[in-house]
Amino acid sequence: MGTSNSYGGPGNSTPLVPSWLNDEYDSGTVQDSPENESDESDSTAANGDDNTTDTDSGLGDSKPSAEPDDAINTERYRQARTNFTRFVKSGGSGSAALGRAVSNYVSKSSGGSRKAAQKMGASKRTTSGIVNFLGSVRTEGIQSTLEKYNLGHLIGRSIEDIFLGLSDYICPDGGNIDEGIARSAFIETIVDLAEQGITDLSSLSDAQFQLIVEMYATNAIEARLCNDIGTKIIIAPENLSSVENIQEQLHDFISRGVSDAVNSLPIEFKDLTMSDTTNFVEQIYIEAFNILKILGEIESNSK
Repeated sequence: MGTSNSYGGPGNSTPLVPSWLNDEYDSGTVQDSPENESDESDSTAANGDDNTTDTDSGLGDSKPSAEPDDAINTERYRQARTNFTRFVKSGGSGSAALGRAVSNYVSKSSGGSRKAAQKMGASKRTTSGIVNFLGSVRTEGIQSTLEKYNLGHLIGRSIEDIFLGLSDYICPDGGNIDEGIARSAFIETIVDLAEQGITDLSSLSDAQFQLIVEMYATNAIEARLCNDIGTKIIIAPENLSSVENIQEQLHDFISRGVSDAVNSLPIEFKDLTMSDTTNFVEQIYIEAFNILKILGEIESNSK
């Protein structure tokens, strides 16, 4: 939640998907390793009509489409922000308002799960970097992998030290909000490693591999959502315990959607090749936002 109070949120007239974000992600500038062993991103086509089930669980290629400026709904953030503020002011008891906020954010504010995923450009690059790094550790060993990433000085160091060193390769400092979110989410994930008992990369299990990716995607989506519609999460509650309860509920809600998304895809991390990674990560975010929209609709109708 490191970015939750650092940004006032996008204006109502801000394009659904910034032009620089598509250009950057589609240009193949993913920094998966110092050797640039990455493929160009085949970003998924943007579809603003979210009345259909916006799923695309296969790993096939697709092409982006741009939305003209005059198609932008200048009031698209209002409903999501209003419901999120209600959830915050309830101290975390208004789960129906949270559901409406998330559902509205995906379907109305973002224009559907595909466009919501497109807005995660830097976070998707970082996710791909994590997947490729962990895959290399599994197949080549920690020592060879660290040397390949010019991190040989970290051999024998803690997993936290290794990930801090890795951050400069897969989420370097940048000057825009998207890059700030990606880096903040990665730092949050380093903290999560200890909490989840993940301490040894050399004996990483399949379940731990998947969990690390899920933790990062959860932190990234949470930070994106809070920056877009949750700017009052810190200032609205009357006490610290309310803030903690709100953050925990939001985090758990997003984590559930991300986990369901990863488990729904027809390929496992251990079977990924480097050429699969970018499109696989794209599908994780598309499916995660689609599931979050559905979970939000269910939650909003439950009370």
